[in-house]
Amino acid sequence: MRDPYNVLGVSQSASDDEVKKAYRELARKYHPDNYQNNPLADLAEEKMKEINEAYDAITKQRAGGYAGASSGGYSGYQRGYSATDPTYAQIRNLINAGDLGQAEQLLYGVGQKDGEWYFLSGSIAYRRGWLDEAMQNYSRAVQLEPNNLEYRQALSLMQRGTMGGYRPAGYGAGLDTMDCCTTMLCLNCLCGGGRC
Repeated sequence: MRDPYNVLGVSQSASDDEVKKAYRELARKYHPDNYQNNPLADLAEEKMKEINEAYDAITKQRAGGYAGASSGGYSGYQRGYSATDPTYAQIRNLINAGDLGQAEQLLYGVGQKDGEWYFLSGSIAYRRGWLDEAMQNYSRAVQLEPNNLEYRQALSLMQRGTMGGYRPAGYGAGLDTMDCCTTMLCLNCLCGGGRC
């Protein structure tokens, strides 16, 4: 990996706030949501992965961890947290890799349910397509840490999604089929078995 400070465009003497600000600006610019149905989507995803890896490397290095760790990029939501529990970083990596069962198992092993706990629980629910549960968990994360931009952005995306906008990739097809079946079942019940 390239020098993480160069990736974020900051000097090694930059404050934590400056690093976080640079990360957020780049994440906002290259987030995959900005490139849906765009031929540059793959490039943006690679850039986002590089940005996430650089930010993780810097935060781990400054926290006394190892600088070579990679998060793989969390494609659903922006980063920008400074987790004090290394288990949270591991859970994020598992979510990124699609290993939701293992991520959930680790999450339930965390003793304290703070904003990050609820955010990650919401992320797992979201990836499974459980949008109501995701919304509840994101709301709780924002209640616990109202100044966390990442949590607020996730909640905002969910709120817009409930009004017909944002849905996870691949979620719409199954939902449409279920809506059709549910509608037909309801009509059948209302019409007394086809005697409307």
